[in-house]
Amino acid sequence: MKYIKLGNSDLNVSRICMGCMGFGDSARGQHSWTIDEEHSREIIRRGLDLGVNFYDTAIAYQSGTSEQFVGRALRNFAKRDEVVVATKFLPRTPEEIENGISGQQHIENMINTSLKNLGMDYVDLYIYHMWDWNTPIHDIMEGLNNVVKAGKARYIGISNCFAWQLAKANALADKEGFAKFVSVQGHYNLIFREEEREMVPYCDEENIALTPYSALASGRLSRLPGVGGTKRAEEDSYAKFKYDATADQDNVIISRVAELADKHGVSMTEVSLAWLLTKVTSPVVGATKFHHIEGAAKAVGLGLSGEETAYLEEPYVPHPLAGVMAQNKPAASKEKHVWSTGDQKIGR
Repeated sequence: MKYIKLGNSDLNVSRICMGCMGFGDSARGQHSWTIDEEHSREIIRRGLDLGVNFYDTAIAYQSGTSEQFVGRALRNFAKRDEVVVATKFLPRTPEEIENGISGQQHIENMINTSLKNLGMDYVDLYIYHMWDWNTPIHDIMEGLNNVVKAGKARYIGISNCFAWQLAKANALADKEGFAKFVSVQGHYNLIFREEEREMVPYCDEENIALTPYSALASGRLSRLPGVGGTKRAEEDSYAKFKYDATADQDNVIISRVAELADKHGVSMTEVSLAWLLTKVTSPVVGATKFHHIEGAAKAVGLGLSGEETAYLEEPYVPHPLAGVMAQNKPAASKEKHVWSTGDQKIGR
């Protein structure tokens, strides 16, 4: 495993971040494909053995049970100061807004609940899961700054935002002396490269870490179409929503991934992630089986030539925004802005 600084922080993270959305009690959320605690622990332990020290979860994942599984496993298998733990919080609910709960109060409630779930005194990275159009950004940034000042989070990050939103938030933080976002977790992989328009160059300029999710496009970049499907591939309607409309053009790239994998004698996972590792700090790679995290770890050691990189990139055509980012705009009414601390209303 190799390690790298997370943007402008002093966190030393593995080049692979284990995404923990696949862990949790399937009876407590919308995802039937998540794995139970016993198997989650085995995957986490294997990740630690491979040198993975960076773990990403969220209060939304299976009603907080992902946080609970991750927290117990890391307490049992690792020293707290040797792992980097990230979790995420959701926007205020309509009920909170109705009851006058401020953004700062909401964030305090969320971090306290997450810390209880994790069984930890602090998280290394606390991530704003998606833009809250019903809460002033000053309220959000001050609330996050309070969390950092209280020692409940070392740094803050953001997910599912546009470059202008990140720039606006960090400019405000700079003006007010608040903690600034050191990382962004967006949708970015070999068949969805829209982050390269503005987010990637902005983060390169500001030394903000890119830790993208959907690094393998929900498994599409790890196998040829129609080969070796998974329970998630069969049942995850959100992933289908993100990729099915562009399947034909994406399959051209996927076939080239398979071609290079054969050439190097490696898995498609390794080729896809080796490409992404040339662009970002640490991709968030979901793992529900040993070979998921093992393939991700091997990718760190695979180098692609400039010609191979260009060969993978050449067929790409612009894609429409999909998933959470397609909905990142002011809601016409509060009724359209429905969130929950379970994951019934969030795909990612």
